[in-house]
Amino acid sequence: MDELTSTIDLLPKRSLARSQGPLYRQLADILREPIRSGAFRVGAELPKEAVIADHFGVSLITVRQALRDLEADGLIKKRSAKPAIITSSQPPVTLSWTFKNFADMAAFTKDAELKVKSYRKESSPVLQRHFGLAKDEAGYCLRSMLVVGKQRKAQITTYFPPTLGAKLTKADFNDVLIFRAVQRRLNIRMAVAHCTVRAEIADESVAADLGVTVGSAILAVEMLYQAADQSNVEFTIARHPADMFSITYDAPNDLA
Repeated sequence: MDELTSTIDLLPKRSLARSQGPLYRQLADILREPIRSGAFRVGAELPKEAVIADHFGVSLITVRQALRDLEADGLIKKRSAKPAIITSSQPPVTLSWTFKNFADMAAFTKDAELKVKSYRKESSPVLQRHFGLAKDEAGYCLRSMLVVGKQRKAQITTYFPPTLGAKLTKADFNDVLIFRAVQRRLNIRMAVAHCTVRAEIADESVAADLGVTVGSAILAVEMLYQAADQSNVEFTIARHPADMFSITYDAPNDLA
């Protein structure tokens, strides 16, 4: 029995079910556990992609996406025409975000906690731009922090139009996913989230919240949530320390 065969034998033999979520994410979780426990030692090779696919009854595309997630976590290094190699048993202190749907958003906040700082009426150009409010007309603003253990991962500012914001209270934001708390409280299902990612420089407020120096690089992720009737329900800005965050996505070559 060669080493790759013995390695695959350390993994459970079971079929993955789509009802339990994306197959690649289930597979990544299965592979992640023996890496973290040390059963798969650092420096060793994972089984070949085809062997993993056959073992779990999934496609090579599913295996490759799972391996991309593990590589984004800093646990493995993919190699051309060779099995991936294990580089670490513990991921570095980073956040990697593969964002394609709302399920990925939920996965991103796993083990995180939302700490609400304030919820009150405010006026802002953001409210004018996204909700059509007149100048100086007040909407509602939620200010919070996303934390994992003692680490401050994001400063979050969320805006609501006055008609919806008046129906919410500070106590309603008891879910790490703000949009999910809003859906539950107002019985409004978010149909789509428009995402914009941009670079910023930390001002004094952001620096104090995130524990970074003024002028540090910040990655700002803006999310505009719309209901099925295309009305704007929520606008959120999450500001992250740039060195604790990465974005992973597939870029197919569509050039002739």
